[in-house]
Amino acid sequence: QFYRENLVETVARTLQENGLEPDALELELTESILMGKEERVLRMLRELAGMGIQLSIDDFGTGYSSLGYLKRFPIGKLKVDQLFVRNMTTDPNDAVIAQTVVAMAHSLRLKAIAEGVETESQLAFLRSIGCDEMQGFLFSRPLPAEEATQLQAQKKRL
Repeated sequence: QFYRENLVETVARTLQENGLEPDALELELTESILMGKEERVLRMLRELAGMGIQLSIDDFGTGYSSLGYLKRFPIGKLKVDQLFVRNMTTDPNDAVIAQTVVAMAHSLRLKAIAEGVETESQLAFLRSIGCDEMQGFLFSRPLPAEEATQLQAQKKRL
């Protein structure tokens, strides 16, 4: 879907038809998307970011991407994969990886997001290392589309 020629136009039209501001949309990109057709991807990402859409790299550290992508592409957020979040309070290596990804994100002036947060101890650790945002079952199970739309309309954050 990401490589569709009219993706930018489709996103713009969808936002307009639904009365949403571009900054209400965040597109999560996997490392593998960034590795294919780089010039075309870079052009589309710059157009989307120019519209005000937020872009983040999902599952960072689980693929084969180059750190150069963080500098080259107009990314605003870096997500710590749940693979590292899951055991970071019991496995020192996962804790170091999570802390390093958060520190690197901040050094690059990106926001750090942790996914897969399920316990209060994970939340406390992530707060202690300065993680900007967290996602996971601790906050909410997946919502049906109608409930998610209502939540977004209220501009309420979990």
